[in-house]
Amino acid sequence: MRHKFLAILLAMFFLVAILGCGGYYMVKDPASGNVYYTTKIKDERGGAIKFTDEKTKTNVTLQNSEIKQIPKKEFKSVLEAKEAPESKPVKE
Repeated sequence: MRHKFLAILLAMFFLVAILGCGGYYMVKDPASGNVYYTTKIKDERGGAIKFTDEKTKTNVTLQNSEIKQIPKKEFKSVLEAKEAPESKPVKE
């Protein structure tokens, strides 16, 4: 029981450390497999997180998530790929 408590405490410490640094994040919802991109994550009560997905501009709240800090270049390329118009084949 004591090891479980220490593991949870350590996980919470790392989550706060990651979220407090600022930057660019890829957030994955393990239940649905959806991937979100954001620059700001807010801790909610009960261990949930709340953020705005930069691709869809929607507010998202997740109880369980995987958060990964990513480089600015990767973040920008994901957003630019969303905004690029789809190319259609040219008939000759």
